[in-house]
Amino acid sequence: MAARPKKRRAAAAAAVASEKEEAVERRLEELLFGGEEALVERLQLGQQTNLGKSLLDDDSSDSEVENEAKSNLPVSKKAVWVDEEDEAEDLVDMTHRFRKDFVKSTTEKTLSMGQLQQRLREQFQAAMGGTPSWAENKVKKRRKDKKDLEDESDEDEDLLQKTGNFVTHSESLPKGLLQIKNCKDANYSRRSNAKLTTTQFHPAAQVILTAGLDQSISLFQVDEKTNPKIQSIHLEQFPVYKARFSADGEQVIATGIHNKMFYMYNMMAGKIIPVYNVRGLEERKVKEFEVSPDGLFMLLLGTSGYLHLLSMKTKELVGSMKINGKAVAATFSPDGSTIYTHSDEGEVYVWDVKSRKCLTRFIDEGCLRGMCIAVSRNGQYVACGSSSGIVNVYSQDTCLHQTNPKPVKVIRNLVTAVTSLAFNPTTEILAIASKSTDDAVKMIHIPSFTAFSNFPLVGKKTICLVQEMDFSPRSGFFSIATNQGKALLYRLKHYADF
Repeated sequence: MAARPKKRRAAAAAAVASEKEEAVERRLEELLFGGEEALVERLQLGQQTNLGKSLLDDDSSDSEVENEAKSNLPVSKKAVWVDEEDEAEDLVDMTHRFRKDFVKSTTEKTLSMGQLQQRLREQFQAAMGGTPSWAENKVKKRRKDKKDLEDESDEDEDLLQKTGNFVTHSESLPKGLLQIKNCKDANYSRRSNAKLTTTQFHPAAQVILTAGLDQSISLFQVDEKTNPKIQSIHLEQFPVYKARFSADGEQVIATGIHNKMFYMYNMMAGKIIPVYNVRGLEERKVKEFEVSPDGLFMLLLGTSGYLHLLSMKTKELVGSMKINGKAVAATFSPDGSTIYTHSDEGEVYVWDVKSRKCLTRFIDEGCLRGMCIAVSRNGQYVACGSSSGIVNVYSQDTCLHQTNPKPVKVIRNLVTAVTSLAFNPTTEILAIASKSTDDAVKMIHIPSFTAFSNFPLVGKKTICLVQEMDFSPRSGFFSIATNQGKALLYRLKHYADF
């Protein structure tokens, strides 16, 4: 009998609990949906507005519907680099040997994570000379519109998501000071006892060519340390006036001081081929010449203003051109289509190679006697050196289309006759020199056309009578041939490659 009242009480308690659960569920439904009528209204409203937003406006923080609605919303962007441990204020043991540099006094045995982070930040800023712009977390002022601000925010986030070495050389060469290193002479392993007339880097290999009055042509490997000799060729009774690699780098052409003949040295076959006579070439001496960049022609500067174009393949005369006065210097355009010739009367002639016709000619401004000429590798500038020490730099476009072009820049850094000009391959440096006096060489920054103040260095070894200059194919090295038989070698640190 006693068991029945217990069962009844249990059943009654269960009924009450069930009613409470139903009441709670109804209450939750009313709180969430506001009853059936409210639900209908909300559904109707949801056709016009965002249903998810309406549901979230209600007091339903613990409901599953709210969570589902929240999950459908776009997730706000968070900081890319977040370390939850950084937020903790746990004390860090500063007696560890890796953390001793961050302690300011011996009493600091421990620091909080926030303090340690601040010490790290201070050390980083000290090493970098301040806070880098990419590390600053500030909203920049003076934004023109909202779109610019959003675009910049996206760029900053992309930058922070990347890792790598952001401390690199500037793409363009800065003016003022030149990062240059004096290396061991290029011909250190076989110095000449006579004047060097030629120094030239190989167009493809890390090799340099030297030649001079010691009747020899030498090849050296450029390694900055010992520059070992690769090969040396002796030409009997043939003091070399000038030597050049062919465009493909497989041959060396050499002319002499007193000879009509010239030599072709085939490096691949190891053969020296003398060219005694060129049919139709009426010249007593063959000295000054240039090789076209496309490797098709060899241009000889003759007497009485004549220029002779020879085929590199057959060594036959293709045709001749003539200027007024005497041709003292000539050079090809980078594509080999035109020839620029400087005369002793101060005029510059521009020739078409295919037709061998004069395209135009102009007077080099202020020039009494022309000495040398050079065209930049990108075809942008033409530099003309004169006997007064002036170098006029022209835009190539004005040279081709104007009869009286004005120089882009007049360079007056030399006081004696300009005898050598050389643009570096990136057209960021113009080297100018005179063989009339020692240390008469300057490096001119382009496009500012200002001289680098630290070359040549005052108090360093004297650069004796510069005969010729050349840059390596990617501007990593610079060489000067002197009358003392040395091929001076310099490393231009701004450029990473040879």
